[in-house]
Amino acid sequence: MAQKKGYEVDSWLARPDPRISIVLLYGPDRGLVAERAKAFAGKTGLPLDDPFSVVRLDGSEVDRDEGRLLDEARTVPMFSERRLLWVRNASGQKALADDVKALTSEPARDAIILIEAGDLKKGVGLRSIVEAADIAMALPCYADEARDIDTVIDDELRKAGMSMTLEARQALRRNLGGDRLASRGEIEKLVLYAHGQAEIGLDDVKATSGDVSGRSFDDAVDALLEGKVSDFDIAFTRHCQSGGQAFLVLSSAMRQLQAIQAMRGLMDTGGRNAAAVVAAARPPVFFSRRKLVEKALERWNSEALGRALTRLQTAVLQTRRRPDLSVALARQALLGIAVESARLLRGNGL
Repeated sequence: MAQKKGYEVDSWLARPDPRISIVLLYGPDRGLVAERAKAFAGKTGLPLDDPFSVVRLDGSEVDRDEGRLLDEARTVPMFSERRLLWVRNASGQKALADDVKALTSEPARDAIILIEAGDLKKGVGLRSIVEAADIAMALPCYADEARDIDTVIDDELRKAGMSMTLEARQALRRNLGGDRLASRGEIEKLVLYAHGQAEIGLDDVKATSGDVSGRSFDDAVDALLEGKVSDFDIAFTRHCQSGGQAFLVLSSAMRQLQAIQAMRGLMDTGGRNAAAVVAAARPPVFFSRRKLVEKALERWNSEALGRALTRLQTAVLQTRRRPDLSVALARQALLGIAVESARLLRGNGL
């Protein structure tokens, strides 16, 4: 299968296989898709500002003009040995998928095809065609995890010749991860703000932190854990009305509950209290959230956490099947967890 796991993508892009002539970058993190597409384009050695060497197309344009990608791929370059056909905003367009399928059967001799797409379903359409071809490569781009975010932070700090305190890094990390380009822009803004300093501190982060990953959805998840149903609904609505994706709140809630589930397991098997487990957590829990996490650990038992995670997993699947109902489906699932958190609070007398 011509595909890579998420953790393998950057290493492949560092040394692309020269036999590959069709590259598909896809996933919900459009910023990461764009950043990696630019990195691959740079590896071709073609002048990216030369319209004779690089042809930029939109997915909808290819879909309207059936056969357009095929025609471009079979056009003989006039001023270079080969051309890059760079397709952006691809999704489930049938004409695009048909053209790519034809190019996997009869590869273009003088063209490299680079496609940027959204979150494509496994085994369907464009993604399945690329994954099944010997001359093509499918590269997933999902929202950054903690390790990926640290890599981006370290990269920008290294360029600026600066360092950062642990507390500042933890605070910054909470505001990153929803979109790679937005995250990188936020770090660049912080570095510019702290220009002339050898080390970035917590006050610098507080002074410049924006809403990159969605402060409103952080508030929504915290309210959910605390069982504050009204506060959750306000924060969730604010996040969605500002253009944020409901999936991000589901994903954040799932990560938080999975971390709490792991810590709860340590409490149940090791006989340790919530404060001790939180203090020893790795990666460490940011100091301003320790009390919230400790109370959640005392409130949520393993059985309740299992139910909540099952509810979230079901909601994620439903939103992928019905993206038009994603906000309503996510709200219903998350509200149910907030209500249960409030019920557990009353039951435990906390």
